Amino acid sequence: MVVEVPRWSNAKMEIATKEQLNPIKQDVKKGKLRYVANIFPHKGYIWNYGAFPQTWEDPNHKDKETNCCGDNDPIDVCDIGSQVCSPGQVIQVKVLGILALIDEGEMDWKVIAINAEDPDAKNLNSIEDVRKSRPGHLEATVDWFRKYKVPDGKPENQFGFNGQFKDKDFAVKIIKSTHELWKALVQKQTNAAGIECKNISCCDSPFQCSADEANIIVQSAPVFGTALSVSPEVDKWHFV
Repeated sequence: MVVEVPRWSNAKMEIATKEQLNPIKQDVKKGKLRYVANIFPHKGYIWNYGAFPQTWEDPNHKDKETNCCGDNDPIDVCDIGSQVCSPGQVIQVKVLGILALIDEGEMDWKVIAINAEDPDAKNLNSIEDVRKSRPGHLEATVDWFRKYKVPDGKPENQFGFNGQFKDKDFAVKIIKSTHELWKALVQKQTNAAGIECKNISCCDSPFQCSADEANIIVQSAPVFGTALSVSPEVDKWHFV
């Protein structure tokens, strides 16, 4: 997985799929940097949060199980390992299960996984192993996803399968299907839906560019400026 947000942090960092080469950037809404609220007793994100590269939840593809279309993003991953990772870090993970979040009517799968290098990885092989060895963690995950937008004035999120986690085999099936949708995307066999697909590694993709072209894009990025101060609101507790 590509880590976007380290555990316990609040800044809503995301792979910017509509920008060339898809950098990781903090999301902006109405001109303001976005942060997730602290829903008591949780501080920010409660896992390392990120995405699987080479996957895509197609907004024109209706999921047979939930009857919802994709959210136009890579499939999300929650790493429950003990290491606090960094934005942009790439880690190998062991898939354990999946949660069917329905976010404002869109399908938004959440894969539950653990860093393959974590000391507990060898003992965790299924979603039931997580339930037995880490009591309360899965329930906290559902609670977090249900309520994290409520402080912004939005309703609670809904779930497929009554909020029950599906097993590893089901998760792998979803990952593979979103990989096939991604392949159609980068091979220009489907509507890109605003996604910027320029890349240097997919040799059968019409969007492929040279390393020199990619370097020009990177070099043209704005220089680092002075960091904006973080609003005290970010540290506020919300009791929902």
